[in-house]
Amino acid sequence: MSSPVVREAALADLPPATLYALLRLRVDVFVVEQECAYPELDGRDLEPSCVHVWAESGGVPVATLRVLRDPDGRGRIGRVATAREFRGAGVAAALMRRALELLAGSEVVLDAQAHLTGWYARFGFSPRGEEFVEDRIPHRTMVRPA
Repeated sequence: MSSPVVREAALADLPPATLYALLRLRVDVFVVEQECAYPELDGRDLEPSCVHVWAESGGVPVATLRVLRDPDGRGRIGRVATAREFRGAGVAAALMRRALELLAGSEVVLDAQAHLTGWYARFGFSPRGEEFVEDRIPHRTMVRPA
């Protein structure tokens, strides 16, 4: 297994096979593994400001996230997903560091699965508001100041 390489691209610059692999990874983690039937294709991947950040090993995506701008100007990180066999290896952390570099100087928000709030806190995020349930999974909104 080769060491993962971090890559990034806007949707228009993604080769179709890479986009397919990223979307499949998200579906494999969120829809299949976590058993959440939800609208994975929510339209936000099409936004001009959206940047897909992913890690690949042997040419295959093994972790992914997307970087967005909300209408209020805040940065947003979402759809953070890692293939099971790469969890705990620092791959998602590398993606988070790159996402925060892309959003440098901006307040950043994300909706974390509640059991991962401690992990996101390592990157300077703090919980805001009450816990809420989305797609049958407890979540917390978390914010990182600019």
